[in-house]
Amino acid sequence: MKFNSLEEAREYFKNDLFATNAGMQIDSLSEGEVVCSVEQTSALRNANGGIMGGAIFTLADLALAVLANNIHFPSVASQVSINYLAAPKGTKMFAKAKVIKDGRTTTVINVDITDDTGRAVALFIGTAFKL
Repeated sequence: MKFNSLEEAREYFKNDLFATNAGMQIDSLSEGEVVCSVEQTSALRNANGGIMGGAIFTLADLALAVLANNIHFPSVASQVSINYLAAPKGTKMFAKAKVIKDGRTTTVINVDITDDTGRAVALFIGTAFKL
């Protein structure tokens, strides 16, 4: 399934309630790239006042899911890893997903997570299995 438009992808992923209830959204979608974002609200903060690692992971996971399913529908994550680099600053985070390899049964996708100050927050790489 290639989403015919950004709006079609947004409509499909509105049912990804964990991400959408956290305020995550799809900003752009092209052949081999997706950008998702989220405002750094108090709902995403941990007991120390920083952004939860799970919120950063979920943003990256959403970007992976959108791009993988734009390449082949349906696709599901089969393996992912994340390296947290720095606490996000500013008011917004972005996850930019790019295809590394589109194989016969799997797609490997790299996701760079940054904040609106340009700070590198995390590196995420995932493999999506084509069902």
